[in-house]
Amino acid sequence: MFSGVKAGLVSADVLRREQQELRRHERNNKHLEEESRYSETVFRDKSGRKRDLAQERLEQRREAEAKSERDEQYAKWGKGLAQGRQQQQNVEDAIKEMQKPLARYIDDQDLDRMLREQEREGDPMADFIKKRKAKENKEKKEKPRYKGPAPPLNRFNIWPGHRWDGVDRSNGFEQQRFARIANKKAVQELAYKWSVEDM
Repeated sequence: MFSGVKAGLVSADVLRREQQELRRHERNNKHLEEESRYSETVFRDKSGRKRDLAQERLEQRREAEAKSERDEQYAKWGKGLAQGRQQQQNVEDAIKEMQKPLARYIDDQDLDRMLREQEREGDPMADFIKKRKAKENKEKKEKPRYKGPAPPLNRFNIWPGHRWDGVDRSNGFEQQRFARIANKKAVQELAYKWSVEDM
């Protein structure tokens, strides 16, 4: 039988011997049972190596955080970065305005600055101030440009940099390309004129 005892008609001596042998076997395996009672389960992968479950959970958590961060970034990009900044600026302005008192007096600096920045119709100084601001912005932001004789055309219509000395160092490909395009257009135009001449 599966338990190790004999099946069928058995004498009392044989039965006693079998029970003693089973008890001895259980005593021999008792220490193995005690050792294995509090031991941890060992998980292995397909190749037979031990798996570190804590490390795997940590890696999964990191991947999930990275994925959620990336999804959040894509969601932010999908809504529009400039619109998000504008909305944040509007919220900050609203909070700033809410913190101010309801009654505003003549010595309020924010009110004074806001009124000065407003453009009113029919203001004689508005044109002068606009020109002055435009001139200041132009002086600040304008990058240096090439000042010299007209540069040769290129197929991308890119203007040369401000440090260009005006010498054309190309191999003539651009000029040949433009000549071919002009020639092709002229031939097409001439062919069209010939085709409609009899009408």
